[in-house]
Amino acid sequence: MNWLSLTAKVYLVALFFCGNAYASEPASQSVARQWNEQLLSSIRLSIPNPPSHARNLFHTSTAMYDAWASYDLVAIGYLCNDKVSPLPSNIEAARNEAISHAAYRVLTARFSSGQNSAQILAGFDSRMTSLGYSPSDSTAPALLGKRLGQAVLDWSNADGFAKISYPLAYTANINPNLNQPLSVYGENLNGIPNMPLGFGIPTGTDPNLWQPLDLKTSVAQNGIPLPGGPQSFLGVQSLATTPFSLTRTDPLKPWLDPFGGPSRLSHGGVTSPTDAAYKDGALGVLIASSQLNDPSLMNISPAVVGNNPLGNDYGTGYAENPITHNPFAANIVKVGDYTRVLAEFWADGPNSETPPGHWHELANEVADDPAIVKRIGGTGPVVNDLEWDVKVYFALSAATHDAACAAWALKRYYSGPRPITMIRYMGSKGQCTDSDVASYDPEGLPLLAGVVENITASTSSPGGRHENIWDVATGTSRLGSNFINQIVVMSWPGEDPRNASAPSIASYQSSVRWMLARDWLPFQRKTFNTPAFPGYVSGHSTFSRAAAEALTLITGSPYFPGGFHHHTVAANSLQIDKGPSAAVDLQWCSFYDAADQAGQSRRYGGIHPREDDWHGRYIGSIAGKSAYALAQKYWTGEIAKTNLRPTLTMTPAGNATFSWSGVRGCFQKVQYSSNLVDWFDASAQSQTYDTVCSFTDAAPEPVKRFYRVLWSP
Repeated sequence: MNWLSLTAKVYLVALFFCGNAYASEPASQSVARQWNEQLLSSIRLSIPNPPSHARNLFHTSTAMYDAWASYDLVAIGYLCNDKVSPLPSNIEAARNEAISHAAYRVLTARFSSGQNSAQILAGFDSRMTSLGYSPSDSTAPALLGKRLGQAVLDWSNADGFAKISYPLAYTANINPNLNQPLSVYGENLNGIPNMPLGFGIPTGTDPNLWQPLDLKTSVAQNGIPLPGGPQSFLGVQSLATTPFSLTRTDPLKPWLDPFGGPSRLSHGGVTSPTDAAYKDGALGVLIASSQLNDPSLMNISPAVVGNNPLGNDYGTGYAENPITHNPFAANIVKVGDYTRVLAEFWADGPNSETPPGHWHELANEVADDPAIVKRIGGTGPVVNDLEWDVKVYFALSAATHDAACAAWALKRYYSGPRPITMIRYMGSKGQCTDSDVASYDPEGLPLLAGVVENITASTSSPGGRHENIWDVATGTSRLGSNFINQIVVMSWPGEDPRNASAPSIASYQSSVRWMLARDWLPFQRKTFNTPAFPGYVSGHSTFSRAAAEALTLITGSPYFPGGFHHHTVAANSLQIDKGPSAAVDLQWCSFYDAADQAGQSRRYGGIHPREDDWHGRYIGSIAGKSAYALAQKYWTGEIAKTNLRPTLTMTPAGNATFSWSGVRGCFQKVQYSSNLVDWFDASAQSQTYDTVCSFTDAAPEPVKRFYRVLWSP
């Protein structure tokens, strides 16, 4: 017990906890793994919504972890520390049953409606049947699992993530400076006045704010048709969503904001100190776009790629495999093949399980690797598959959920622009490099030979490099001489219309060529183009680095088992555009290498500038380490030793406000006493959803009272 005496009042913090049992190793995949795989399958059938799926992964993993911990003498449940006593004779069987009912309760509630819900729910029922259970079971483990699953659902009703049906319009209520929707291909102008010669840039566009796209036909990356017209803002509510481990002092500010938001372009007479960084970010995306058909060869082996410092791409690879101490073999591919594969492989995960789910898939591959030694944190005894899976999912999903809260809070708060707005806006203005040319405008694009150029009479003459300029609206070439002093970019001109169905394996390829900068397109499907939420920061970068930190800490090593992991993308297997021309084997030595590649991929896909990526990695690192540190305290029981650090504030009226640092998920109540013998409840028992708790006592002075917080994890 920790006593604190403040202003003639004494505060007593009392800790209560219980604890652990050991289960023998299952003969096949653990029941936790089976439910995790079932959830990933369900995500693939649903409309992609990364924050929502990160939350579902976290809450399902929490229910399974709490069920597992109920039969453990040391571990403490996160939302319910409901210990089974006496322990059953077959702990393994009881655990499996409780975990199944807990997962089933959460999942059937979360997928009760929405896209393919009937198919998804049938899958849950089938899983229960295959495991030998029924939703109507009333055994002690079944009732425990149902109770724990329901506790997660009840708790999450107040976690700030309102159940918002798709789509949620991005309206002036969300951002009073809303940009008019951008018609990507000039299909849905809806009477909006446009910039001269630019069919996609509405007049009055603020280049520093997100701009919803207006798509005639909209299809999710997994092929699910979406409503056409202006995009909605997925994940808008995450500024208020309760994370697992993150804290903040201002509920209206992002959870993590170490960089103070994205760079901004000087425009409309307002000078920005980050103008150069903004332009550099847009130029970086254009450089990446210009490489999508580059036939030159590069080595993408871990010998030369990866091993980056946190928050940049300045690594030079590994002199040798850090586990085997053998050199990595060369892995030579075309630059264009590599960049295209990166953009598509990491987009929503190879099977559309979204980035949080993709990292669960990678974690499962790690668990299946013969070289893995399942010691929690890399030390201590080898644990069985169930304990490994339960703890990995709990820590990993907590990390990606915190990453979602951190990233989408920044997206909501800053409403950062996407490259399609940045590049089209500046390209419509002109160029900012040569003030002696008529196309000069301080808000224009930087010139770079072979990437961003100004059309002149010479370059547009017959045989000149700008003789023919691709017209995105019509899908045909137009004479460059019609566009003297317009800005052109060497970029991918959009998917071949013969690759119309989505998703499908592309049979035709559109090659990089000169096109007007004001018409620039990201390397994405025509029916998707750019995600339906602001840019800053990159969700891929934040999710991936958070997951990499969690996997590094729980395995005890930053390296994949054996120091090597890979995924082969077959030749001509891409959906966006035909390719790659030959198989590309993506290879990683460390979890961090894979995470960095996920962030890099969004630049080649035209989704994020470098700043969104690099800042996201840094923020993801904070979120991942924080989540793992807290998750570990639950399964080691250390959470029960938390010092609540009470404080007292007195008001002129004589009221006392008793405050303490709470632990999310714990149950607590305040008691008072005048003699430290007889205690009375000052508040009802409640479950805390925040880390800052308080109680105000209106008892008039000079009444002397002692207070204590009774809390239980």
